[in-house]
Amino acid sequence: MQQIKIFMSVESEVSQTEAEVNAWLKESGVRVLQIFGNIAPQTSPLGEPVGSSSGPLRFPPSDVIMVVLYETA
Repeated sequence: MQQIKIFMSVESEVSQTEAEVNAWLKESGVRVLQIFGNIAPQTSPLGEPVGSSSGPLRFPPSDVIMVVLYETA
């Protein structure tokens, strides 16, 4: 039977998300059919980069989603 597992994070925590996904795959022993994801660009509430006009532009961390399509026995 095909099922999905969704992992959500932010781009500043991608390493932890990767470790979480890998640990889940190892523990669950499922047969992975597909893994896909998306990173959503972020802007300030006003739609402009965060930071001063004279300083470096900073954006809040982007949202990351990973979806694992898998099959159970």
